[in-house]
This record gives sequence, structure tokens and C-alpha cells, in this order.
Amino acid sequence: MKSLKFLLPLAIFLGLVGFLFKGLSLDPREVPSPLIDKPAPAFSLVLLDKPDTTLKRDDMLGKVWLLNVFASWCVACREEHPLLVEFARMKMLPIYGLNYKDERAAGMKWLATFGNPYEASLFDYDGRVGIDYGVYGVPESFLIDAKGVIRYKQIGPFTPEAIQTKLIPLVQQLQKEAKNG
Repeated sequence: MKSLKFLLPLAIFLGLVGFLFKGLSLDPREVPSPLIDKPAPAFSLVLLDKPDTTLKRDDMLGKVWLLNVFASWCVACREEHPLLVEFARMKMLPIYGLNYKDERAAGMKWLATFGNPYEASLFDYDGRVGIDYGVYGVPESFLIDAKGVIRYKQIGPFTPEAIQTKLIPLVQQLQKEAKNG
């Protein structure tokens, strides 16, 4: 009987160690988003460079687009940004920036310094839209189809591999679907 009392805690401990060990092998960028295949949250925000101009999520209905969440204070955004500038040159789809919890002047200076891949940049000073999208760190990106549904979420900076193997094929598929109705 005493050996059973010893084996049960040992079995529980080994089970926990197994789960923790498995967790170490997972990629944190592969966290599934509960928003995938659901309508993108509605927003109405002023533009970063034009505080008198408002852009709404519904203004993008009918086209496939990418929402990239960035901030001037974000170190990983600096790593990703040259890839976005290069990708934007392909003119595959419009990219919209969501300047997240930043100062307006700092965001504008950042884009002037590093290049501006965005069709427009939305100013999310207090982070409310970011919260609606489930953003817990920057950069994050959301690929949204022509019907306004989130189809892909990139957590952390894009890599050349992610753009080539995930983003571009999915953009092409979604644009084909939008064209065929």
C-alpha cells in the first residue's frame, strides 16, 4: 500500500514533466488565433498622418488586405519592416498599418526613417483596436479576405520564408476566390 502512495505522485510528476517537455518544442508563433475564419473586428480610426481623416474596416470590404500592427518602440518591428517594404513593392495587396500604443510624431518619424509600405496607417493610440484583434505583442499581422474575414495571423515578425510559403500562396488563393465570387 505504501508503494502505491509513492507511485501516484511520481506518475503525476512524470506526466507534468512530459507536458512541459512537449511545450518546449512548440513554436510560440504558431499559437492559433480564435479570430481565424471569423469577421475582423470593426473599427473606425483616424489616420496616423491625417488626424482629420477616418478609415473604417468596412472601407476595405471587397478586397484582400493585410493589417500589420507596429510601433516605433518595437525592436522586432525593425527586423520585419524591410521585408514589408519589399513585399509592398510587389503590389500584391494593400497593406494597412496599425500604429499601436505609440505617439503620433514617433510613428510618423519611424515611417519616414525606415520607409512606408502602408496604403495608410491607422492610429491606435490607446490600443483598443489592438485589443479587439487579440494583439498581445507587436508586430502582428492579419490577412483579411474580401468579405472581411480574418484568414491568417502572423505572430511576431514576418520572415522571408513565412512570406513565401504562407502569405503569398494564401493571398493568391483568397484573391482568386474573391474574383470568382
